Amino acid sequence: MTDSHPASSLIIGGAASSPRAPLPALPPLALYIHIPWCVRKCPYCDFNSHTASPVLPEEEYVDALLADLDQDLHAVYGREISSIFFGGGTPSLFRAQALGRLLKGVEQRIPFAHDIEITLEANPGTFEQEKFVAYRKLGINRLSIGIQSFQQQKLEALGRIHNGDEAVRAAGMARQAGFDNFNLDLMHGLPDQSLDDALSDLRQAIELKPTHISWYQLTLEPNTVFWNQPPVLPEDDTLWDIQEAGQALLAAHGYAQYEVSAYAQPGRPARHNLNYWSFGDFIGIGAGAHGKLSHPDGRIVRTWKTRLPKDYLNPAKSFQAGEKALSNDEMPFEFLMNALRLAAGVESRLYPERTGLPLESLAEHRREAEQSGLMQVEPSRLAATERGQLFLNDLLQKFLS
Repeated sequence: MTDSHPASSLIIGGAASSPRAPLPALPPLALYIHIPWCVRKCPYCDFNSHTASPVLPEEEYVDALLADLDQDLHAVYGREISSIFFGGGTPSLFRAQALGRLLKGVEQRIPFAHDIEITLEANPGTFEQEKFVAYRKLGINRLSIGIQSFQQQKLEALGRIHNGDEAVRAAGMARQAGFDNFNLDLMHGLPDQSLDDALSDLRQAIELKPTHISWYQLTLEPNTVFWNQPPVLPEDDTLWDIQEAGQALLAAHGYAQYEVSAYAQPGRPARHNLNYWSFGDFIGIGAGAHGKLSHPDGRIVRTWKTRLPKDYLNPAKSFQAGEKALSNDEMPFEFLMNALRLAAGVESRLYPERTGLPLESLAEHRREAEQSGLMQVEPSRLAATERGQLFLNDLLQKFLS
């Protein structure tokens, strides 16, 4: 999971003069835990991940995570956690014993909701049946498995450590370990990928019957190998054909698109991500983790932690690298860049409830977006049109001046 922080110099029209009210209620609270190590860094990856040494500092890192959490507790006193997400890196490199000690320590500090969703990211090359049975016994009840492709040529181009057979087996092992709720991560627009290649990957994923599929286009990000040594990617016409045909295939098999790149069976969207996209709160602990916390007086503060694992584990250095209180000027963009990713958007009332600003502060630019065909003309909802979803950056620009 990543966060975007608009530059402080951006001015968002219509909000600067609007007074911010105390929040009527605090939003749901989630916890994001970043495990920064991978077996090997993928050439397309711009996440804060680092190649693992033969022996991981599991115990030291768990100690640091709990100490990091302790420093955030004052801001969440009296609240409970509705979801936890272990992201990375590859969290499944950690032994169940280490994650169990961590979860126990977290629950001793903050109460868990009775129906808490706890997700662990895992890669097929790290799957061991015994380990995943142990994860399930800890209370981890959802997996997100990084498949990306089932085709050997594409996996090699992406620098993945697994093959297609291991990807298929990983889904079966997850189910055998007791996970009846799991996501498969799949990419399209891969080097030299045809429409048939992309649909073959999707069909294979659907055959494995996950409850959720994350299907997103490969993009070339700065500070990656692919950015400096770009592969040959499909032409725009092919990318469009893949997008249209893939969405139709997913819909035909009961996977409803509820976010730009997220498709779920009925009742199975990712609760953790829904909270994020609806401007909920989350604590972020771990190297490079981001957080966002609301306060009853209306303040909303984003935080980010020290990125390098060696610095994060250094007791002489601070866990927190920085924080920023969101201004009224920034609030519309911060709210909408998340909410408008959702296919159905959000109820309009959520904007004043989560930001403390009146809905009228969006009115001028909202009308402009509606007249451009990018936002739905629906007073009770803030939602993009189908065209707005395709041109989301253009839509969000309407709320910047």
